Amino acid sequence: MNIQWDAEKYTNDFSFVHQYGSSLLDLIDGENLSVLDLGCGSGALTKELAERGYDAEGIDASAELLQAARTHYPELRFTQADAVSFQTGRQFDVVFSNAVFHWIDREKQADMIAHVFDALKPQGQFIFEFGGHGNNALIHGALARAFEARNLTYQMPFYFPTVGEYASLLEQGGFVVRTALLLDRPTRLNGGDGLCEWIRMFVKAPFEGIGPDLREEIIRSAAADLEGILCHNGSWYADYVRLRCKAVKPLV
Repeated sequence: MNIQWDAEKYTNDFSFVHQYGSSLLDLIDGENLSVLDLGCGSGALTKELAERGYDAEGIDASAELLQAARTHYPELRFTQADAVSFQTGRQFDVVFSNAVFHWIDREKQADMIAHVFDALKPQGQFIFEFGGHGNNALIHGALARAFEARNLTYQMPFYFPTVGEYASLLEQGGFVVRTALLLDRPTRLNGGDGLCEWIRMFVKAPFEGIGPDLREEIIRSAAADLEGILCHNGSWYADYVRLRCKAVKPLV
C-alpha cells in the first residue's frame, strides 16, 4: 500500500509508534550484530539500534519519511525500497520491523517473507511487531457504519492476521517461529481531537474518490459514535492489538 505521508506530523504527533517499538529491540539476541530496519519510517528506531551498538541501516518505501530520517540522522544509511521486493546486496544478522506489515496486502506477505529470508544470514533473527487480529476493530467498525449510513462501502485497508495464520506463513517461508504473541495495547492519542487526527493520518485508502467535506463528515460521525467508548477524561485512545513475533532462519 503506497500512501503520501506528512512526515513532520507523523514524527511529532504520532511518536508513540516508534516509542512502543523500543521494547521490541530487547528481543534481539547478541552484540555487535548487523540489523536491517525494514520499514524504518523517519528513522527513530534505526537510530536507537545504532545507539545500542548494532550496525544498523534502514529501508522504507516512503520518500517523505526517508527525507526526515536522513535529515535527523545523517550518519546512518537509509535506502528507498519496497518491503515486498527489496534487495540488500548483503545478508544481516537481524531483520527488524515495527508497525509495518499490516500495510502489506495478504497476497503479498509471502513475497515479503521470502525477501526477508534471503536478506538474513543462517541463524539470523527476524523480529517484528504489527497490527494483529482485532486491531482497531472499534475504530474500523465505526467507520464502516458511517460509510454504510451514506450508502458507501468501507473497504478494510489493512491486514490483521491471527497468530496461527501468520506463524503458518512464516513456517511456509522457511522460518522457525520462536515467539508469537497477540497483545492488547490501548494507546492514548494526542490532543482533544486525537481520534479524528489518527483517522486522517492512517486511514486514507477507503476515502479515495470521496470529497473533503464528506470525508470530514464521516470522520466526525465515527468519532461521535465512539466518544463514550474510546474517550476518557478528555483523552482519546485507539484500541490497538499487536502481533509480536520472533523467528529464526535455520542453519541448513
